[in-house]
Amino acid sequence: MHFDYSMAIGSFLVAVVVGLTGMGGGALMTPMLVTFFGVPPLTAVSSDLVAAAVMKPVGGLVHLRHGTVNLKLVGWLCAGSVPAAFCGVLLARALGNGEDVQHVIQTGMGVALLLAAGGLAVRGWLTLKDRARGRPADADLAAPALPAVSARPLPTALVGAVGGLVVGITSVGSGSLIIVALLALYPALKANQLVGTDLVQAVPLVMSAALGHLLFGDFRLEVTAALLAGSIPGVYLGSRISARAHGGLIRRALAFVLLASALKMFGFGNAVTVWVLVGVAVAAPALWMGLRSRYGLPALPRALRTSQVPSELRAAEAPAAVPSPTSRRTPAGARTRSGPARRA
Repeated sequence: MHFDYSMAIGSFLVAVVVGLTGMGGGALMTPMLVTFFGVPPLTAVSSDLVAAAVMKPVGGLVHLRHGTVNLKLVGWLCAGSVPAAFCGVLLARALGNGEDVQHVIQTGMGVALLLAAGGLAVRGWLTLKDRARGRPADADLAAPALPAVSARPLPTALVGAVGGLVVGITSVGSGSLIIVALLALYPALKANQLVGTDLVQAVPLVMSAALGHLLFGDFRLEVTAALLAGSIPGVYLGSRISARAHGGLIRRALAFVLLASALKMFGFGNAVTVWVLVGVAVAAPALWMGLRSRYGLPALPRALRTSQVPSELRAAEAPAAVPSPTSRRTPAGARTRSGPARRA
C-alpha cells in the first residue's frame, strides 16, 4: 500500500474547514481527489465516505462537550437520512461501472456543489436580514445555551432524506446542503449550534453511506488511509476553533471554492473557470454592499471601515482614559488606593 503524504496534507486542510463550518467535507474532499490526484469519481466517493465515517465523530464529540447540539433535531434528521443514504449507494451501483457512470457521478457532484454554494449565499442573505432587524445573528457565537426551538418532524426528516440520497450518490451534502436547510427551518439556532447539530447528525448518515460503499462501491484502502491521517487532527482543530470563533469569512471563501470545484466537475477549462471566478469576485462584493444598503446597514462592515482609518486618527479620536475611582496618583507618581484605612 502506497501512502500519499500530499493527499494527507490536503485532507488536513479540508478537515479544518469541516470542523470550523460544518461544511465542505465531501464538497471539497471528493473534488480534490478527482481534480488534483486523478482518483476516479466513484473511488473518490467511496473512499471519502469511509474516511468521513471516522472523521465526523471527532468533530461531533467536541461540539457535544460544548453543548452546541440539538439532539431532537439530530434524531429526526437521521430518521430520513440513514435509509436514504444507503439507497443512494444502491442507486449509484445500479447505474453500472463504466465511464458513463463515472461521468454521471461527476456531473451529479457538480450539481450538488452548485447547490451548496448557492445555499451558502442564501444563508448569508438570511443572516444579513436578521442583523438588519437588530437580531444578533452570528455575533454571539460563544453563547453556550441552545435557544428553545420546536422540532418540525416531517420537514426535518424530509431534509435528512434528500441530503442522505445526495450523499449516498456523490458524498456531497452532509454539511453543505443539510446545514443550509436547517438554517431555513430553524433560524433561531446560532451558527455554532447549526454546525454542531449538523456534524452529529452526519455521523450515522455517513456511516450508512460508507457501509453501502464498502459493500457495493469502489473502496480503496490506500486512499482512505491518507485521508484519515490528515482529516482526524484537522477536524479536531477546526471544531475546537468553531465553538468560539466567527466563521463568516470562511463561509464566503468556502462558497468561492465550491463554485470553482463545481466548474471543474462540469469539465470547464482553466481559462473559463478563471474568468467566471474573476467575474464573481468582482460582482459579489458590489451586490453584497447593495443588499446591505437596502436593509439600512452601512455598505461596508464596521470592521472594514475601521481598518481603513489611519491608526493615528483612531488614536486621536479615542476618548481620554478615565482614572479609576478606586485609585489615584500622588504627586510623586506613586499609586495609592482610596477606601477605609487599614487598622493598625
